[in-house]
Amino acid sequence: MLMQNVIDINQLDVRPIENQLTLAKWYPFENASQPKAAIAEQVSRQYIVLFGKGLNGKQVVDFIASLDTSILYHQVCCYQAHKTLPVGVAIEVSTLVDIKATVRDAAQRLGFEGAVLKVLPQLELPGLLVMDMDSTVIEIECIDEIARLADVYEEVASVTAQAMAGQLAFSESLYQRVAKLKGIELSLIEPLKADLPLMLGVAQLCEVLKARGWKLAIASGGFTWFAEALQKRLGLDHVFANTLEIADQQLTGKVLGEVVDAHKKAQVLKELQAEYNIAPAQSLAMGDGANDLVMMSAADLGIAVHGKPKVVEQADVAICHGSLLQVMYFLTVPKTEPCNK
Repeated sequence: MLMQNVIDINQLDVRPIENQLTLAKWYPFENASQPKAAIAEQVSRQYIVLFGKGLNGKQVVDFIASLDTSILYHQVCCYQAHKTLPVGVAIEVSTLVDIKATVRDAAQRLGFEGAVLKVLPQLELPGLLVMDMDSTVIEIECIDEIARLADVYEEVASVTAQAMAGQLAFSESLYQRVAKLKGIELSLIEPLKADLPLMLGVAQLCEVLKARGWKLAIASGGFTWFAEALQKRLGLDHVFANTLEIADQQLTGKVLGEVVDAHKKAQVLKELQAEYNIAPAQSLAMGDGANDLVMMSAADLGIAVHGKPKVVEQADVAICHGSLLQVMYFLTVPKTEPCNK
């Protein structure tokens, strides 16, 4: 294992990274590529995070070599975000340019995922996570599944796609889609509510965060019927969603009350942040569609999960493959040690 205080990055080899670096120990760079021009001291530090599968030292070397020379490298460490997740790598850097897309693309070419953190949320401090529901907490879009029962799936899915891609105002799309559900018996929907398929890793993520005193909420353009079922199942503190009007045990095709749209989701996050006195850097929002972008922007860290291309592009960080437990990579970057680089 490399135990020295300064690391020659080119000495890393094909062995697992944790066999070459001590977990949670920061190693200053000795000879990583330096920028062509000096970077002002006032530029804030950022953290490149690599994760998604077992990393070896050679992959880290190749990753760094593929990035632009405008990046100044300070320190590197590997860390265990969760006992069930492969070891990840964090690299402290400075740069004057936006490297988010570059990092993500370079990581994907090497078969893993990359993100850039400008804030470092801490798992051990109280925090807030507000989540979209459909295609985020659960694998399905509930309105599409209800539409199958009324044999109007193709019509509803087409409008859903336009809304999620940002091509149609969410409120208008909601009214259009719900109108097509008129007359569906509640007894037909009950089995769907009772067996909502959770997104891989979301239950474990909620369990870990709850154990650390985090507040958890759903803010969804979906429906209270399903959000409330998930609240009980996952032990969430709050759910905010749309209410379907019901008469004679059937859907009327109407929505009651204020629509939970993009701006309402952001409002929910801000109100919960204030209610629980959440510290800076400790509020997270995650979702998959354009309707989540305002909320994600309002959070200290916006996370795209299996998101549409536009959402992945605009989010602070993204999980494009695998378990949502990987959010832990963003919450457990070890605290940095003093570095003169």
